[in-house]
Amino acid sequence: MIRIVHPIAGGLALAMITGFWTASVGVELFGGPAAIAAVKGAIPFGFLVLIPTLAIAGLSGMRLGRGHRGPLVAAKRRRMPIIAANGILVLVPSALFLAARAQAGELDTVFYAVQALELVAGGVNIALLGLSLRDGLRLSRGRRRRPA
Repeated sequence: MIRIVHPIAGGLALAMITGFWTASVGVELFGGPAAIAAVKGAIPFGFLVLIPTLAIAGLSGMRLGRGHRGPLVAAKRRRMPIIAANGILVLVPSALFLAARAQAGELDTVFYAVQALELVAGGVNIALLGLSLRDGLRLSRGRRRRPA
């Protein structure tokens, strides 16, 4: 069961973060203030699904990796604290700040500076989660090849 839950949770988390990032870029390039406020206001509500999904992916990954060694497992273990810290210390506070500023109509220099920081941090998490997905697929391929 855990081998089913982990990739679903990880894939959903990656898809959501990518969706938040894409929506932010898209609305900044093509939307007006009302659209920006709508997107920025919706993202924190997505945390109600994203945060538990990330927790499930992290906990199930630790359980799957328990007792396993090797460069792919080690790489995934090294990435997770960076992904978590980036999310907790940069992405969540930035999203909440941007939602409040956008709802207040304060799309000023401070808003766009924090938006730039959020996009960079989000891009880093997308890249790291993508690398972990790649490594997880490689690990699962290795399991499928072993005789039962």
